[in-house]
Amino acid sequence: MAQIKAEEISHPPMEQLQGCEYCIDSNPPWGEAIILGFQHYILALGTAVMIPSGDKVRVVQTLLFVTGINTLLQTLFGTRLPTVIGGSYAFVIPIIAIIQDSSFSGIADGHERFLQTMRAIQGAMIVSSSIQIILGYSQLWGIFSRFFSPVGMAPVVALLGFGLFERGFPVVGRCVEVGVPMLILFVVLSQYLKNVQIKEVPILERFSLFICIALVWAYAQILTSGGAYKHSSVVTQISCRTDRANLISSAPWIKIPYPLQWGAPTFNAGQSFGMVAAVLVSLVESTASYMAAARLASATPPPAHILSRGIGWQGIGILLDGLFGTGTGSTVSVENVGLLGSTRIGSRRVIQISAGFMIFFSMLGKFGALFASIPFTIFAAVYCVLLTLYLCRIAAAVGLSFLQFTNMNSMRNLFIVGVSIFLGLSVPEYFFRYSMAAQRGPAHTNAGWFNDYINTIFSSPPTVGLMVAVFLDNTLEVKNAAKDRGLPWWAPFRSFKGDSRNEEFYSLPFNLNRFFPPS
Repeated sequence: MAQIKAEEISHPPMEQLQGCEYCIDSNPPWGEAIILGFQHYILALGTAVMIPSGDKVRVVQTLLFVTGINTLLQTLFGTRLPTVIGGSYAFVIPIIAIIQDSSFSGIADGHERFLQTMRAIQGAMIVSSSIQIILGYSQLWGIFSRFFSPVGMAPVVALLGFGLFERGFPVVGRCVEVGVPMLILFVVLSQYLKNVQIKEVPILERFSLFICIALVWAYAQILTSGGAYKHSSVVTQISCRTDRANLISSAPWIKIPYPLQWGAPTFNAGQSFGMVAAVLVSLVESTASYMAAARLASATPPPAHILSRGIGWQGIGILLDGLFGTGTGSTVSVENVGLLGSTRIGSRRVIQISAGFMIFFSMLGKFGALFASIPFTIFAAVYCVLLTLYLCRIAAAVGLSFLQFTNMNSMRNLFIVGVSIFLGLSVPEYFFRYSMAAQRGPAHTNAGWFNDYINTIFSSPPTVGLMVAVFLDNTLEVKNAAKDRGLPWWAPFRSFKGDSRNEEFYSLPFNLNRFFPPS
């Protein structure tokens, strides 16, 4: 038997993922880039249409408008990674607490109660946004990130994908006749037929999301017009119908969102403290998303200075959310990061084009209402693929790929990775099940802000994973573990000038580095 060569036994560590057709600073042809950008825009609608509000069309318009602005700011002046900065689920718990506040329960008029609630949410976001702004522009988050190692970051990025499965089939099951066909069609086109090409372009692999949503949306419209849901339950009608609440007929043709459109924000210390927890969770989740996006776009890991810069701009994004009244705060859209892996297109220009679509179409009221009528079940079916297949790619190929730079024959490293992933999944699941059974979180004291803080922090898998992994990694047998932790590989990427490729990926446009030199 022939002797096996050493290079045939294992794969060499790879700093940048292979198979990306267009990386962060390379661009597909304009026509293809526009279609890809529109596809990212369509996916960003999934978060927007979920928002329950008293004025759904205007809230969806406002959220998409500010998402477009924040995405442009982040891709131009922040991390410069191809990431969409959209609405965050991390803000759900403190927002629900504000909605259920006793001070609003006595307002009889529904629209007036909505306005008062929105103003309180705005005030809490404006105050809490200062946390990310301070942590970012003071470089404190960058300094803290120096405690990260490949061993610590691998489970955090992995949990970014593993912790989101509840957005998938549980929502599809609310309307199986729409969700299941969408799921099957998307898998068939994006996987089984992905090699179908038109003029050497893999049309179904890159544009299957857009094609599937258009087809199944038309199918859902046929079911609605045919009266399939006339006698269905309210939950089924909300999940399946495309004509909910006369959204299109009641929307204006042109409506440009503007700051303080709901009135002057109101400020409450307790509500603001509760919102701080959501801001911290979005910070952790965005950090993991930036790491994943950098890998999928074939860039180097963002240096500490770049990470801080991105967090600072994200804080400004949450401030804009508060000023405009989007109804939620901002974070990196994990779904759109997953789409980078799906299309194998990590181009920054594609994301900037999608931001242009968000800003332009959000000013057209009828158009915004049209997309607000898409049943969320359709997006949930997409998530079943993106949040399982492609976010598992993030979890495995991106998150756990950091472990290739570590010694995974070390019992110390095995313990840290295993415990952080297990607790990152288990603790939030406990909080979720407790909340479903008791209709409140496990933290239930007389201090409402404290309840919101604890329930929000420990309901986030990446946040729990980060706390456990970073603590263990920096306290457990660290004296002689630098090489095992992967620090020799990680060290050059901590500073902007530590790797010559960083300038290509992360330098500011318009020669602005003259005025803001990277540290």
